[in-house]
Amino acid sequence: MSKIKILTATMLIMSLLLLTGCWDSKNITEMSIVVGEAIDQGDEAPKEDKLNEKGGGYRKQDLITITWQVVIPKIAASRNASGDLKPYKNHSLSGDMIHQFAREVSLESKPLFNQHQKMFVFGEKLVRSMDLQTLIDQHFRDNEVRESGLVLIARGLAKDTLESNSPEIPVDRLVRISKNQYRSTRILPSMTIQNVMEKIATHSSFLIQSVAASQGEVKFAGAAVFKQEENKLIGFLSEEELEGLTWLTGKSKGGVVKTTDEGNHPFIIYELESLKSRIQPKVAGDRISFHVDIDSVGRLTEDWREKVDYFDNSYLQSAEKAAEKEVARHIDLILHTMQSKYSVEVAGFGTQLRIHYPKVWQKVKQNWDQEFSKIPVTYSVKLKINDYGLRRMKK
Repeated sequence: MSKIKILTATMLIMSLLLLTGCWDSKNITEMSIVVGEAIDQGDEAPKEDKLNEKGGGYRKQDLITITWQVVIPKIAASRNASGDLKPYKNHSLSGDMIHQFAREVSLESKPLFNQHQKMFVFGEKLVRSMDLQTLIDQHFRDNEVRESGLVLIARGLAKDTLESNSPEIPVDRLVRISKNQYRSTRILPSMTIQNVMEKIATHSSFLIQSVAASQGEVKFAGAAVFKQEENKLIGFLSEEELEGLTWLTGKSKGGVVKTTDEGNHPFIIYELESLKSRIQPKVAGDRISFHVDIDSVGRLTEDWREKVDYFDNSYLQSAEKAAEKEVARHIDLILHTMQSKYSVEVAGFGTQLRIHYPKVWQKVKQNWDQEFSKIPVTYSVKLKINDYGLRRMKK
């Protein structure tokens, strides 16, 4: 055999040895694919009680209950899924060490596969009593958990948000709703595990979108408030308070303002197309104050007034003033909530003070929430209607 043939044969053999394939691959049919989980205060499930009576338990305290939402690929891929044949299954277990009782699933069914997980929902009672940092950190340590997973806070039990009356996978429904910020001023920008950990690391007070659930239906309902250093839930913002915060910070891609007349009858609907907000800190000696300029351009999408002539500027101006008055009402609500009700600053005033007056910020940052509760805040709202349809226009 020639040297060339020997060399060729040797190279072929070496190539075959290198083609070992994915040695650590996992068969999808042998895993439970988790898309989301709900974390509640401990409450041992009835199923566990029955198994424990037959020697199926281990030494633990039921401090936390986790409900994993697992997709059923065959049903999820089918277009014929019905209410009786859902494309998901919820699996709940209770315990005290998250990773231990997560592995407990392997004693009952297929192992959990978390690398496609999209959502974490924490129950109200749990995050009122336990540090959110501790809860998230245990997930953050797991190399299978994605840092991009969205975080929500349930008003009530988190596991209720993972139920649905329709064949839609509940976690997918929550993710879809979170993307509707361009339609409403009552939806916060999404918070991921990574975002929450960053807020905690900078010792900031912060908000997380809250969700309400009942009998298979869900709705985004205001925001959960977490106070500086404590990292525990101290209360919720209502939908109107959250709307005021959105206008105050300018963080909205769309939404409407509904106004009423003096008799509380429907008046006009203003739909924003653009929104800008500028928080301006002012320092005079030891005195700190803020002024916020809010500007928006939008459309007049509903008008219940009679005999309106849009060629008369007074009609448009009255509509603009009515919408500005309603926005101001929402802003007053959120300022009162931040400064008087919760003594917490979650609108970014501290960030602007740090940028423009870093030395002043160094003096007040340790107790910023309390400092902010005493600081005067003024604002101006300017709305401009640039589109009002064709109703009753002159020919």
